[in-house]
Amino acid sequence: MPAIRIIRDTTLTPAEAWRRLTDWERHGAQVPLTRTVVETPPPTRAGTRFTARTGVGRITFDDPMEVVRWEPPRLVRLEKRGHVVTGWAEIELFPAPTGGTEVHWREELRLRALPRFLDPLTAVAGRVLFGRALTRLLRP
Repeated sequence: MPAIRIIRDTTLTPAEAWRRLTDWERHGAQVPLTRTVVETPPPTRAGTRFTARTGVGRITFDDPMEVVRWEPPRLVRLEKRGHVVTGWAEIELFPAPTGGTEVHWREELRLRALPRFLDPLTAVAGRVLFGRALTRLLRP
């Protein structure tokens, strides 16, 4: 499973970047044809479960996730527990030396319906999709 790695710098403080990046409903709004349903009410913490539902009409798939590591405002790790999408994602924040925050998004995902030889293409698409979402989530 090829890893997706994205780094972004932002002028936001680590606390504000953390708040935006762990607002799971906002994630769904950044991904085309996707909405996020949080199953565990806030405050977010380890054990929180949510599902990103992607599709149109009856043609949809769910990407259920669980927060398995919660270290605000530094690190969150999600495990993808779906029948279609599996893998994990981590968002890690570092105070930038010049102020602001450096954000590292790491993710490994697998689409079970696709043959393994297409994993590199899935990673490329993920980099584009998640990079765009990350940029929008951090936009002041």
